[in-house]
Amino acid sequence: MLQMSEVHKVYENTGSEALNGVDITINDGEFVFLVGPSGSGKTTMIKLLTGELRATSGMVMVNGFDLQAIKRRNLPKYRRTLGVVFQDFRLIDKMTVYENVAFAMRVVGAKKKEIAERVPFVLNLVGLEEKEHRYPRELSGGEQQRVSIARALVNNPSLIIADEPTGNLDPARSLDLMLLLEKINALGTTVLVVTHEKELVNAFSKRVIAIDGGKIVGDGMDGYYAYETE
Repeated sequence: MLQMSEVHKVYENTGSEALNGVDITINDGEFVFLVGPSGSGKTTMIKLLTGELRATSGMVMVNGFDLQAIKRRNLPKYRRTLGVVFQDFRLIDKMTVYENVAFAMRVVGAKKKEIAERVPFVLNLVGLEEKEHRYPRELSGGEQQRVSIARALVNNPSLIIADEPTGNLDPARSLDLMLLLEKINALGTTVLVVTHEKELVNAFSKRVIAIDGGKIVGDGMDGYYAYETE
């Protein structure tokens, strides 16, 4: 479960308030879109959820961890319950597809047997089982993003946060990617997709949380981008 209650975030260096009284609850197994214009507070929310930043005040609870009180030494343990997918893929050029995904397991201390079992499973799930020996430069943008998703999945996280995952993809590949995330969600993983792409949100009947000016301005199950910016 993900819960934020009366969350405020003020950046000390500028004095600007990025979040102003944010209240949201996302239950286990949900698929949720977080939408809003540039500068609305989406990025700050993601940084709070990944433990990169701490809120100025309020409660942030994710997967049983109190992120307002968590000690630095416990952050790696918390982050193992998360999978994060970025817009720019962040793959290691000198590693093959298999090695990129396996690396995410090695850094958390997984055993060789676990890696040998889990990596082929997730590569099959994302449809890249036949390209495990390819390098990122040999893949299309859509395929590189699938590697990024496989890497996010490989440690079996409770929650996947996809931050503008289709930003570098064309519409057809964007739709394919969302269908993949929907498939992953159907297996029980909670999925939070941060996006500003109205057409993509319109294509799926999911919960949509809208943020603007650091405040939640919409939260509905309609599955369409009901919030419009001027």
